Amino acid sequence: MVQKIMDADYADDAEASYVLETLGRALGCPTGHIGGLIFWPKGPEPTAAEVVDQALEYQPFAL
Repeated sequence: MVQKIMDADYADDAEASYVLETLGRALGCPTGHIGGLIFWPKGPEPTAAEVVDQALEYQPFAL
């Protein structure tokens, strides 16, 4: 699914949003986190596997 978004292999913005929301829920990330990892990476463009690894490393913090 990450590769699908990275390849822009989706019909429209609604489908892309759905896929990103589904990924976020599946990986336990807050809304927008997975999109940030894909579209605005820190450093060189990551592979899909690296994006998943980074998403799985997410740790919420207490306020």
